[in-house]
Amino acid sequence: MKITHVEVHRIDVPAADPPFSWRQGLSGSAPVGDGAVLHIGTDEGAEGVAVFARPGAAVTLRELVDRVFRDELLGADPFRREWLWHRVWELDRIHELPLPVLGLVDVALWDLAGRVHDRPVWQLLGGFREAIPAYASTSTFATTEEFLSVADQCLALGYHGVKLHAWGDARRDAALCQALRDHVGPDVPLMYDGSAGFDLPDALYLGHALAEADYLWYEEPMREFSISAYRRLAESVAVPLLVAETSDGAHMNSADFIRSGAATFGVRASTTLRGGVTGAMRTAHLADAFRLRAEVHGSDIPNQHLCMAISNTTYYESLVTSTTVVRERHVDDRGLVHAPAGPGIALPLDFGYGSALQRFVEEPR
Repeated sequence: MKITHVEVHRIDVPAADPPFSWRQGLSGSAPVGDGAVLHIGTDEGAEGVAVFARPGAAVTLRELVDRVFRDELLGADPFRREWLWHRVWELDRIHELPLPVLGLVDVALWDLAGRVHDRPVWQLLGGFREAIPAYASTSTFATTEEFLSVADQCLALGYHGVKLHAWGDARRDAALCQALRDHVGPDVPLMYDGSAGFDLPDALYLGHALAEADYLWYEEPMREFSISAYRRLAESVAVPLLVAETSDGAHMNSADFIRSGAATFGVRASTTLRGGVTGAMRTAHLADAFRLRAEVHGSDIPNQHLCMAISNTTYYESLVTSTTVVRERHVDDRGLVHAPAGPGIALPLDFGYGSALQRFVEEPR
C-alpha cells in the first residue's frame, strides 16, 4: 500500500457562544475560524484524516502540504508510522514547523490504520480502559463568585473535579484558589493552571497557597523555556507540578523535565502538542517508567483515544467556558467519558464539513 494523495480541506470552526476569555495578556476565544483537515489517501482506497482547528489553520496547513509534506509522503507506506514520525521531525529542523502541526500526519496515519483494521485507535494502542472520569477545566471568569457558581454547577452535573484558569495575578489567584477550596470542601479534587503567566517569585507565592489548599496539581505557572526555574519551583513548594505541556520536543523534552526533578506530579501528553499519537504514547511510557502520571491535555476526540490507551492518566479534560454550564456531550451524567466505538479516530461533529469528509465524522452518541 502506498500513499497517493495528500489533500487539505478548509472547514469552518464555529465561534464559542458565548465568547470566553483567558487570563490577562492572552487572547480569548476566536471568531469563526478557517480550520483545516489533512486528508491522506492510498492506492488501495485506505484513507485517514486529522483536524487542525487553530485560527488560520487552513492557510498554514495548505502552504506546508504544498511546500513540504506532499513530496515527503507520496509513495510512502502509510503503515510505517515510526519512520514517517521521524521524518516530520527531520523536516522540522529546517522548516521550524508550528508545534500543533508536528503530530498531524501521525494522527491521520493512525486514523487510516484504525479504518483499515475496523477498530478504534485506542484499541490498536493496546486498550487500557473503556471509561474515564472527566474534570471541568474552566476558562477565566470575571469574579470569584462566578467561579464558585460554575464549580457548583459542574459538580452537580457529575464532573469529578475542577481546574481553574484564573486571572494571572498571583495574589488574586491565590485568594480565589483558597476560596474555592473553602467552598467545595476537602474532598473535591482541585487543580490550577497558570497558563504561563508568572515569573519564578510569583509562581513560588502561588505554589505555597495551592499547597495549603491541598490542590492536586499545579500546571504551567511559567513558560516552559527554563527547566532550571521549574526545578527550583519543585524544590520549594509542596504542591505537585504537572509540566511539559507546550514545550517543544515531545518525549525528548519531557525527559529533561523528569530528570531535573521538576515533574513531581507528572507530564502532559496530547496529540496536539506532543507530536501526535506516537509522541503522546512515548511520553506516557517515559513517565510510567518513573512512576509518574501522563495527564492527557485537551477536549477533543484524538485525546479521548489517548485517555483510553494510557494507563497512567487520571482524567479527561472537559472545557467549561460559560457561567451557565452545559456538560460536554461526550461526558455522561456520572461525569464519565466512554471509549469511542467507531473505526479510526473520527472528526468531531461540531465543524462545518463538505460532502467529501462526511464519512469520517463521528456518530452522534
